[in-house]
Amino acid sequence: MGDVLWLSQAEVESLNVSMAELVDAVEEGFKLKGEGKVELPAKIGVHARKDCYIHAMPCWIGGDVDVMGIKWAAGYPSNQAKGLPYINGIWCMNDCETGMLKAVMDANWMTAYRTGAASGVCAKYMADPDSEVVSIIGLGVQGRTNLLAMQEVLPKMKRVQIYDIFPQQVEKYLAAMQPQVSGAEFVNCPDVESCVKDADVVITCAPILEKPERFVRSSWLKEDVLAIAVDYDSSFDADIMIENGPFVCDDKNQYLSTQSWGVYFQGGYPLSDQIYADMGELCAGIYEPVRKGTRGAVLMGIASHDIMTGRLLYKKALEKGIGTWVKA
Repeated sequence: MGDVLWLSQAEVESLNVSMAELVDAVEEGFKLKGEGKVELPAKIGVHARKDCYIHAMPCWIGGDVDVMGIKWAAGYPSNQAKGLPYINGIWCMNDCETGMLKAVMDANWMTAYRTGAASGVCAKYMADPDSEVVSIIGLGVQGRTNLLAMQEVLPKMKRVQIYDIFPQQVEKYLAAMQPQVSGAEFVNCPDVESCVKDADVVITCAPILEKPERFVRSSWLKEDVLAIAVDYDSSFDADIMIENGPFVCDDKNQYLSTQSWGVYFQGGYPLSDQIYADMGELCAGIYEPVRKGTRGAVLMGIASHDIMTGRLLYKKALEKGIGTWVKA
């Protein structure tokens, strides 16, 4: 039995992995998936409370990466009112040759940042590279990491339009993000319509709900816009995803499996034959990027992101001697 490396949230954060590194890592994972070098079953979960879930997310990435692991991640929107994190979890890495456990690490930081990085990869392939205006709806953790990713891939971004139903979130967001995104003007918008108006990229980071409100109307958007949903189908009207341009997702199997539950992606959201491509197919060059018209994207978060992020964290922890070794 070998020793297992344990990394707490504070230790993970101390490794100072940059968003640029994560965008590259997530993109590599997408590419390998598109090349058929990834085993990625659809996530399964249990739902002990309304609108809450705990998902199991295993994955093996082959090729030169050859890493496997699993994340056990909870999403509880009700935690926000209790002062607790919406998302929490752990990630485990196993040795591909023996199956032995190699590492256990906090997955809160991982989930927050790799999800933002995935949006960055999506924008790299589907946004107009000259995009100047980004709209962020929902100013929690995902609203922050998604903006950091946009800063990496949209060098001409000059205005960030923000909205949250909770006014106190705005102050926290501005305090956290303005120092990190100093080259852009921040506009606090009074409502959703004004937030998305004239935006080149609109990203929704609201809580995921079984009965979505879908409060972003297609009539409010520009003709040429990339609409990225980080919150399943909670925010965007179905016609934004289907009528005026291509629809992409992070993984077709994951999207269609979730749709088959009969809860999410109902009521007009794209069916199998209406998906232009998933991000693996785009990154592998199987399908061409599209940067005109209304482009819709649903990024649910997939386990390949965790593998690529966990691999990066593990390597840096070994290099820096960070973490606690525990007897297996």
